[in-house]
Amino acid sequence: MLHDLEHQGWTVSDDIIPAELAHRLLAEGHHRWEEGFFHAAQIGRSLSQQRIAGIRGDTICWLDDTDPHPASIDFRLWFTALQSTLNRYFYLGLKRLECHYARYDSGAGYARHIDQHRDTSDRKISMVLYLNENWQTGDGGELCIYDPATPEREIARIPPLMGRLALFRSDTIPHAVLPCARTRWSLTGWFRTDDDSF
Repeated sequence: MLHDLEHQGWTVSDDIIPAELAHRLLAEGHHRWEEGFFHAAQIGRSLSQQRIAGIRGDTICWLDDTDPHPASIDFRLWFTALQSTLNRYFYLGLKRLECHYARYDSGAGYARHIDQHRDTSDRKISMVLYLNENWQTGDGGELCIYDPATPEREIARIPPLMGRLALFRSDTIPHAVLPCARTRWSLTGWFRTDDDSF
């Protein structure tokens, strides 16, 4: 994964995270959804944020360092170890992971974009952990990766299978979430070099 991330800017693994942890995270996501902790995602930053469902159609629930849910605590330990590995290999100076659950209803997607906000440089590596049981061909919702040099050219489609992890550079890799035909779950985040929480 580290080699692929270095040389092509993105990578995927189906077995890097324990399967039982992925299933517990999905159950926790369902619980948070039922308790009403999700809200409609927006695009832009700060005062320019807005909801445009035709561009971004998910609802989200942020995680933070004080989260008491057992699965979130275990996930925090796991991604802290991953963060240390990324720092050792790439000397990135990563300090934290900004992370949320993302839930897409049937028909929703996210148009092509880059994760690094304009005029910022703190997001370095994007992470998506998929939490979809029994995802089938035809369910859609793939992560679509585009060529950084020619952003209109698609180079990969990654189905959102249970326990699959995708990592990619936040500043250079254009990507999209293709519309899904059933509810689609993930944990999505960004390894960052700043200290401030959202």
